[in-house]
Amino acid sequence: MDSLMPQFVSLKKAQGLLALESRAKKDAALGAVSAAINAAREEILAANAGDTEKARCGGMKEALVDRLFLNDRRIDAIIDGIETVIRLDDPVGKIRAGWRHPQGMLIEQCAVPLGVAAIIYESRPNVTADAFSLAYKAGCAILLRGSSAALGSNRALVKAIKAGLAKAEGIPGAVELAASGSRGEIDEILGARGWIDVVLPRGGKELIRRVVENARVPVIETGEGNCHIYVEPLFDMAKAVEIIANAKLQKPGACNAVETVLVHKDALKPFMPLLAKCLAGRAELRCDPASKAAIGEAPSSLVLSDACESDWETEFLDYILAVKTVGSREEAVAHINKYGTRHSEAILTNDYAGAEEFMRCVDAACVYVNASTRFTDGGEFGFGAELGISTQKFHARGPMGLEALTSIKYRIHGTGQIRE
Repeated sequence: MDSLMPQFVSLKKAQGLLALESRAKKDAALGAVSAAINAAREEILAANAGDTEKARCGGMKEALVDRLFLNDRRIDAIIDGIETVIRLDDPVGKIRAGWRHPQGMLIEQCAVPLGVAAIIYESRPNVTADAFSLAYKAGCAILLRGSSAALGSNRALVKAIKAGLAKAEGIPGAVELAASGSRGEIDEILGARGWIDVVLPRGGKELIRRVVENARVPVIETGEGNCHIYVEPLFDMAKAVEIIANAKLQKPGACNAVETVLVHKDALKPFMPLLAKCLAGRAELRCDPASKAAIGEAPSSLVLSDACESDWETEFLDYILAVKTVGSREEAVAHINKYGTRHSEAILTNDYAGAEEFMRCVDAACVYVNASTRFTDGGEFGFGAELGISTQKFHARGPMGLEALTSIKYRIHGTGQIRE
């Protein structure tokens, strides 16, 4: 494996230039990138077809192949995301706060680019364009390290991105791809103190753990989503099943897909037969004894099994849904706070005060009332794209957009003051 040092040097130099670019120049460059990706559509899709075929031959489960797969609709979504980022306000230079010192100095808190970012991610080639567009608009250079499974797709995307930047007289050196596919690249990135200002891991539990435990540069922890939906007795059970089916089936390989449904004991009889009928032939149910018994005569096409303790802590990323009975809202909250990954949690209820209590007590980046957890996404939140879903508690939390790639600089204007 060749050293990434030449790329580190290039990114550092490019970031210094990009930090001084005007919004107009950055937006023009991003517009050219959008056009370049559209022009390279056939090349990108051909590369992705090769990646997808290799993944299937290698035994990758279909829910994860779906994360890797691109088609015209998904290319359109990538382009739409870039166009949305273009329309967003430039965060660089924004004055977040200002006040007067007792001796008359003006103190301003100003947003500045975070610097050089590195994102280490699995499978999803859309992240390549999303992360680049957010970083470029925020004045940050970015090193992209995708998984070997998406290497062909990422190479084609980065080729198009650099071509667009060059055509618009932007800064092509502000984006680089670690393209060898070697796991040693990750170790070099994690040890790049002085070159990389922040690392963002986006993927499964093992990737995130490896980055967090071995990084010598700052890390924003993202990704793993063991998400729950809690069903209370007086809620419309047909609507509850519709919401849960969306949260499980629409994209089971996503980090915001629901993995465990918690059902109040008084909701079991009206709820479980409807859930079983809806998911029959579509997903496996892993139930505790009470929820399993409440199904009654299960549909013949339903895959039904007994839940075990390990199911409560598992992010399945598959067509599998665990179901557990609880006796109260407090018990549901306790379960979520014990087994959840601080990502996205939901309650389905008609009790306004109870919903407010749930939202206060659950420890998560995003908490929903009467809606699917699948909305936890930068695009859905109006950011155009996202770097990932932060599950930590400082600097950035939840879907990360432009603001997550900025830091602050204090600017102090005086007239000759000295400290007494």
